Amino acid sequence: MQRKAFILTCVSVLALAGCGNNDPILAGERLNVRDVLQTRASGENSEVVNQARAMSLPAAVTNTDWRQSAVSPSVRVTNAALAAAPQPLFSTSIGTGDTRRSRLLADPVIADGVIYTMDSHSVVRATSIAGQPLWSVDLTPARENAGAGQGGGLARGGNALFVSSGFGSVVALDPATGTELWEQKLGGTATGAPSYADGLVYVVSGDTTGWAIEAEDGRIRWQTEGQGSINNVAGAPAPAIGDQHVVFSFGSGGVSGVFRKGGLRLWSSDLLGRRNGVAVAAVNDVTGDPLIAGDTVYAGNHAGSVAAMSVYTGDRLWTADYGALGPLWPAGDSVFFVSDRNQLVRLDASSGEAIWEVELPGYKPTRKPNKRRDAAYANRGPVMAGGRLLVAGSDGFIRSFDPVSGALLSTLEVPGGATTRPVVANNTLYVVSKKGVLHAWR
Repeated sequence: MQRKAFILTCVSVLALAGCGNNDPILAGERLNVRDVLQTRASGENSEVVNQARAMSLPAAVTNTDWRQSAVSPSVRVTNAALAAAPQPLFSTSIGTGDTRRSRLLADPVIADGVIYTMDSHSVVRATSIAGQPLWSVDLTPARENAGAGQGGGLARGGNALFVSSGFGSVVALDPATGTELWEQKLGGTATGAPSYADGLVYVVSGDTTGWAIEAEDGRIRWQTEGQGSINNVAGAPAPAIGDQHVVFSFGSGGVSGVFRKGGLRLWSSDLLGRRNGVAVAAVNDVTGDPLIAGDTVYAGNHAGSVAAMSVYTGDRLWTADYGALGPLWPAGDSVFFVSDRNQLVRLDASSGEAIWEVELPGYKPTRKPNKRRDAAYANRGPVMAGGRLLVAGSDGFIRSFDPVSGALLSTLEVPGGATTRPVVANNTLYVVSKKGVLHAWR
C-alpha cells in the first residue's frame, strides 16, 4: 500500500510539474474554421462590382430551324432575330408536364416548319408552326410505367428525328409521320439529348458511356467510357461537336475530347473545384453542358466551378468560382450563364473575370420565412435573341436582360412557369411550361 501511495504521489508531482511548462502562445490573428468555410461559400472575399462593359454583339440572324442543342458551333445561332416586344402567337398542349414523380426535361427542336417535343411520359409530338398537332408516338416500352423513364431529348438531322429516352435507347423516327425507323439499346439510361453531325448520332448513356451511332441504320460506330458517379443530376449534357472533335461529359465531372469519326480519345479533363460549406457542392456532375466556341470548350459543374479548356488538348485556360446549371452562351468577348446560386452571370471569355452578376428568382415567397421554404425556382437559359439575353423561369416569366449591363429589359408571362430553355426560330420564341403546354410568341 505504501509503495502504491508513493507511486501515485510521484505521478501527481510530475503532472503538476508539466502544468507549469505552458506551451508558448503563437502570435497572429485567430480564425474560426467554420467562419472561413462560410466566407468562401458566400463569396465575400471576391465580391463582384458590376460593370456595364461595352461589347460588340453579332448581328441578329433570322434562323429557320433550331434542330438540336446549341452546344455545337455548326448549329448555334449566337444572336437569333426576335422582335423587341413579341406577342403571343399560340398555346397548345404537348402532353404530360411536370408531375411529382417525373419531370419534362426535353427542349423543343424545330425543323422544316415543324416543332418536335417530348413530354414527361416519353410521348413525342409534332406540331406545325401554326400550333396544329400533326402526329404523336409513345416511346414507353411494353410492360413499363409511363413516366418511369424520365429525361431524354431530341435532335433533328439527316432524314430522321432522333430521340433518346430514360428507358435506355435511342430511336430514329420518320419526321413526317412518327414511324419508327430503328432503335438502338444503350444498356443504360439516356437522360440527355443526342447530337447529330455528318451521318452520326452522339449520345451519353448512364452518365458513363459516350456513343457514336450510324444515323442510317442505328448500328454502333464506336463507344468511349467515362468514370461513373452516383451524385448525378437528371438530364445529361448533349455532346458538343466541332470540326474534328466531339466532347462528352460524364457524371463524375469528367470531360473528354474524342476524335468524332473514329472514337480515339484525344484528351480527358476533370472539372475539379467546389464551393466549400454548401451542401449542393457534393454533386460533381457536369450541369453546365460543354459548349464549343472556336478553339475553346466552356463547361461548368454543379459544385461551383466553371472552366474554359482547349478543344485540342483539354488544357485548362481559366477557372471561375461559379457553378453552372445549363450551357454557357458565348457572344462577343463574353460568356453568359445561370449559376448554381440563381444568378445570371457575365464573364470575360478570355480570362474568366466576372463582369456582372444579376440575381434571379430563387425561392417562392412564404408567409413564414423562418420555416422551411415551400419551393425553389429554376431558371433556364440564357439564350441570346434580338440582342438580349432570355431566361425562362419556373416562377412564370421569361425575362430579357441587357447583355452589356445585365439590366432587366422586359418580361413575358408563362402560365404555369417554364420547364424548358427558350428556343427561337423564324422570329418566334418557344418554351414549354410545367403544365405541358407549348407557348409561342412572335
